[in-house]
Amino acid sequence: MSEQTTSNLTTAGGAPHGAPQASDAPLGRDDLARLVARDIAPGSFVNLGIGQPTLVSNYLTDEQDITLHTENGMLGMGPVATGDEIDPDLINAGKIPVTELPGASYFHHADSFAIMRGGHLDVCVLGAFQVSAGGDLANWHTGAPDAIPAVGGAMDLATGAKDVYVMMTLLTKDGKPKLVPELTYPATGVGCVTRVYTDQAVFLIAADGVRVRETFGITFEELEGLMEVPLIAG
Repeated sequence: MSEQTTSNLTTAGGAPHGAPQASDAPLGRDDLARLVARDIAPGSFVNLGIGQPTLVSNYLTDEQDITLHTENGMLGMGPVATGDEIDPDLINAGKIPVTELPGASYFHHADSFAIMRGGHLDVCVLGAFQVSAGGDLANWHTGAPDAIPAVGGAMDLATGAKDVYVMMTLLTKDGKPKLVPELTYPATGVGCVTRVYTDQAVFLIAADGVRVRETFGITFEELEGLMEVPLIAG
């Protein structure tokens, strides 16, 4: 990340400060994951969804003392496993080999979902096809006739976690924003998303509207020109 971008980040779990500032380029997947990891408050219990969110585990620090939960029944997941670390019996919900941290525990799939549904997770980080200005989430089906629906545990996470962070590219392949006034895809959860992390900006879904915390490779004014959703600076 550029020096300008880094200066405008919040501290872990902290409130945004100042007007949104532009960096010199959009964020790559790893820089975005690093940013999300930095924003998770110390001591949190967190679930990372399939896709981009799995990268967040690679950037959490020991000092944050974050406990990662997986739908398939694990607390205390570590970073993604590589090389000799790979154990085919130790995977996350996306079937990606992972490591375990000291004190890790394993339990039945039903118990894992009880953790999710019981409000015991502080944060979940999910991918999305769309997020509405009101915080509605669509990430399981595009509605296309040939698409394979895959809601998985997302609906339980979206409604059970205290905060829902979304990681996604801001635009579709044909250049349309994924942050929209209202969902056009089937909903996963209603009014559940609190933050949206994209390659071009971080958005906070607030009671008074969609706030832009910071931008990457684009100015606030340029961002306004792309979006159908009214934006608030800062």
